Amino acid sequence: QVQLVESGGGLVQAGGSLRLSCAASGRTFSNYAMAWFRQAPGKEREFVAAIRWSGGSTYADSVEGRFTISRDNAKNTVYLQMNSLKPEDTAHYYCAASRLSSGLYSAPAKYDYWGQGTQVTVSS
Repeated sequence: QVQLVESGGGLVQAGGSLRLSCAASGRTFSNYAMAWFRQAPGKEREFVAAIRWSGGSTYADSVEGRFTISRDNAKNTVYLQMNSLKPEDTAHYYCAASRLSSGLYSAPAKYDYWGQGTQVTVSS
């Protein structure tokens, strides 16, 4: 079992930045691929970014060049640095872990564990 706790969300103006953190506990963090998803009211959960245990990553087109996913296996933490935020980035952001440690998956079904999420609101 893996427990995930997100933090770092908040209210920011368009063009601003936030860094989300996701702290993992319970199993060996480096055995898992990690990802961030988001969900806005009335919309389906949407893939944002994923990172392998070794550090390779991939992004949704909508955030490519603005967001950066990273991980610190020694601290059991994955991060999402979000720059040049837009109002359409407003959503509840979730951290997820997959036992398929070498994969870079955008499908929520590939992920085994989820956090409770943190709210990001971008004002125009």
